[in-house]
Amino acid sequence: MVKFVADSSCDLFELPGVEHFTAVPLIISTEERTYQDDMNLDLHEMLDYLASYRGRSYTACPSPDGWLQAFDGADEIYVVTITSGLSGTCASANVAKEMYLSEHPEAKILVIDSLSTGPEMRMILEKLAELKNLGKSFEEVEKEIADYMANTHLYFVLKSLHNLSQNGRVNKIVASAVGILHINILGIASPEGTIAPINKCRSEKKVIEAMMDEMAAAGYKGAKLRIAHVENEEFATRAAEAIRNRFGTADILVYPSTGLCSFYAERGGILIGCECK
Repeated sequence: MVKFVADSSCDLFELPGVEHFTAVPLIISTEERTYQDDMNLDLHEMLDYLASYRGRSYTACPSPDGWLQAFDGADEIYVVTITSGLSGTCASANVAKEMYLSEHPEAKILVIDSLSTGPEMRMILEKLAELKNLGKSFEEVEKEIADYMANTHLYFVLKSLHNLSQNGRVNKIVASAVGILHINILGIASPEGTIAPINKCRSEKKVIEAMMDEMAAAGYKGAKLRIAHVENEEFATRAAEAIRNRFGTADILVYPSTGLCSFYAERGGILIGCECK
C-alpha cells in the first residue's frame, strides 16, 4: 500500500487523485487554550480569540506516535513536513520513520522537509501523487521530487504580525507599527526555510505588483500556482486575477487556509506557492 502523509500546515485534508492520504494535526496553544488543527477546528473562533489575546502563543508538532498511526499498514510512504526552520515536525517524522522501519524493514519511506509551508507543500504533494500515478518507482520519485522542489517558491502577504510577535519571531514594536499603519508585509520562504520579509506596501495593489516582480525575477512564467487565504477570498481572488493577467497563468487554485497557516498568516493574509521554471 502507498500512503501520502503530511502535517496539517499543508492546508489539505484530502489529496485529489490519492486514496490514502493523512494530514497529521499540529497543535496551536496559548496559556489558556489549545486548538488541534484538524477538520473540527473552528477557525473563525480561533482567529477572533488570538487577535485579542496578549499572552504567549505557540505551536507544537505531532508526536512520533501521530506519524506512526498515519504510516500504519503501508509499505511505501511519502511524507511532507512544514519547514524545519520553524518547527520540529520534520525531526519528529524522521524519528517515526526509524521506528516504523525497525518493525517493517521492507518498507520505503521518504520524509521531505519542504523548507516551506501551505501552498508550496500542497504543490509538492500534488507532484508526488502525479509521479506515483504515472507508475514511477520509489527511487524515481525521490529524485524527481528533489528536482521539482528546486523550482518551487512560496510568497506571502501579511496584514498583521500579532501572532508572530506573541510567538517570539517578530519584534513587538514592529508588529504594532504594521497594525497601526495598515502596512502589507511581503515576504518569502528563504532557502533555509525561514520567514523572510522583503518589502512593505500601504496598498494591496502595490503589494501584489511587488510580489509579481519578485516572482518574475525568480523565473515565474505562468506555471502552476496555488493561493491560500485566511478569511480573505476577495484579496486572494484579486491577486489571482492580476497574476493571470500578467503571466497568462491557467492553473490557479484559490482556497482557504487551515489552522496552522492561519495562525502564522493571520486574518487577511495570503500565501502563494508557484512553480518557477
